[in-house]
Amino acid sequence: MQPVRVLVVDDSRSARSLIRALIEAAPGLVVCGEAADGREAVERTLALKPDVVTMDLQMPEMDGMQAIEEIMARYAVPILVLSDLADAPNAMAAVARGALEAARKPTFDEGPGLALRLRILARIPVIRHIRRNGALTLKPDPASPARREERIQTDPPRSGSPVVAIASSTGGPQALARILPDLPADFAAPVLIAQHISDGFAGAMADWLSRLCALPVTIPSEGEPIVAGHVYLADSVTHMTLGAGRRIRLVARLDSDMYRPSCDRLLTSVAAEVGLDAIGVVLTGMGRDGAQGMLALAKAGGATIAQDEATSVIFGMNREAILAGGVQMTLPLDLIAGKLCMLAGRRAALGAGIV
Repeated sequence: MQPVRVLVVDDSRSARSLIRALIEAAPGLVVCGEAADGREAVERTLALKPDVVTMDLQMPEMDGMQAIEEIMARYAVPILVLSDLADAPNAMAAVARGALEAARKPTFDEGPGLALRLRILARIPVIRHIRRNGALTLKPDPASPARREERIQTDPPRSGSPVVAIASSTGGPQALARILPDLPADFAAPVLIAQHISDGFAGAMADWLSRLCALPVTIPSEGEPIVAGHVYLADSVTHMTLGAGRRIRLVARLDSDMYRPSCDRLLTSVAAEVGLDAIGVVLTGMGRDGAQGMLALAKAGGATIAQDEATSVIFGMNREAILAGGVQMTLPLDLIAGKLCMLAGRRAALGAGIV
C-alpha cells in the first residue's frame, strides 16, 4: 500500500520540523514537501498533489485562510488546520472555507493522534469549492448575553415539549452550518449537539455557529435548564447528557474514551428523559458513535433522521446508525432543517394540547 503523502505548511521552521518528525515516525505516512507561507502552499499543492495538507493560519505573503480558499478552488485536497488555541475562531472560519478539520498544534507526545487523523482525512474525497461561497456569511450576534440570560430565566422546561439531539463528527461543522441557519428564531425545541471536536475549539465553534443563525449557540453549564429556541453545543472536555428535569448533566471524561464528546451518551440520555418527545439526528462522521443512541431513541418512540450518503463528507456514523435499525428517515442535508421544524412543531402542539 502506498504511504499517505503529507504536505506540511507553517511559517515556523521549528513547527514544521516537529510536525515532520511526528509524521515520519508513524507507519504509512510520509512528508512529500513543506511550505513556509500560503502562496508556497498553493504552488506545492498543485505541483506535488499530496494526499492531505496540514495548514497553519498565521503566515506571511498569503495567510492560511487565503491558501485554503485557493487550494480548494484549484485542486481540492483534504486539509487539516493546525492552529494555536488563541486562533480557534479563525480555525472555524477555515473549516467554512473548505478545511475538513481543525486541531491544536501538536506537541511531542501527540504524534499517534495526529497520524490517525491524517490517515482518516486522506481517505476522504473532497470537491472543489467556488471561491467565497456566500452560504456561510456571518450575521450579527442574534442576541446579547443579557437577552440570552433572560430567555433562560423566563422559559423554564416543560414536560411534553420536543427536544432535538444531533450527533456529528468529520464534516459535521459544515453540515451544522447548513442546518442551523434554516431554523427560525422561534424554533419550537431546544437543540443539543454532540460534535466530535479537539479540546479548546468548542467555544470558538459555538460563537461561529451563533453568528450564522438566528438561534443562540452556547456551551452549557452543569444543571442548566434547556429551553426552546436555544442550541447547546457539547464541549469535548466532558460528555454532555440530559438529566432529570430536562437539565444539562456533564459527565466526566475518561482518558480511555474514544469519542469526545460522546454522541451515544447524549442520545441515550435524551431517549431516557424525553422518550416520545425526542427527535434524533445523526450526521456525517467516521466511526460508530451515535448508532446505539439513535436506536435507543427509536425504541423510546422518538423520531430519528440520518443524513444521506450523497451529502455526507463521510458516510460512517450515519451508515452505522441505519444498519443498527435506529433510523426512520434518511434525508439529504438541505431537507433536514425543514423536517426538524415540522416534527418539532407537531410535538410542541401535541404537548400543549392544541392537536
